[in-house]
Amino acid sequence: MYRVLSWIQGVLLPLLGLPGLFAVAFLDSSFLTVPEINDVLVVSAALKDPSTSWMAVVLTTLGSAAGGSVLWLLGRRGGEALLERRYGRERSTRTRAAYRRFGILALAVPALLPPPMPFKIFVLASGVFGFQFGRFAATLLLARGARYSFWAGMGMAYGNEALRILRAVDHWTAARLPLLLAAAAILALLLGLALARRRRARADVGGVS
Repeated sequence: MYRVLSWIQGVLLPLLGLPGLFAVAFLDSSFLTVPEINDVLVVSAALKDPSTSWMAVVLTTLGSAAGGSVLWLLGRRGGEALLERRYGRERSTRTRAAYRRFGILALAVPALLPPPMPFKIFVLASGVFGFQFGRFAATLLLARGARYSFWAGMGMAYGNEALRILRAVDHWTAARLPLLLAAAAILALLLGLALARRRRARADVGGVS
């Protein structure tokens, strides 16, 4: 692992430069899958030059959103048949149920959580199930921006230790993924209930007036 990180910091980042982060994030969110690569690159960029870490966050976030937009468009055009061909009927059915129950949170939570949390199936499904592109793009930008900002901050605060923390977080998440998904589902349900209660309260006030 140390050799890989040294290669990223010493070879890949100087070769790509900051604009290369956009390209890597675009490919990782669309046609390729390289777990952790964006998080590692953001941390490494923050380690190399903390003064430009905000640029790394912005470019990686924009690249991820642009790559996700390609999948959204493919889902919009290919429909549910494409989703089932790519992921199978059972996973497609579960994904549809998640979107029906949690709405855009079904995309926001996977965008925030690290691997091995499934992500691309929810991106593709957002196009399949007709989510408005503006809401889709805003959700990706906010969720991915928060995630990469966090890891850039960790890189500036903890140096090389942030990379070890990143790997530990990924292992911890992998071991407890079902529990995390259940907790996220409960939080999303509670948030939905709170919003529905607020809408009903506003409707009652409007009816009285």
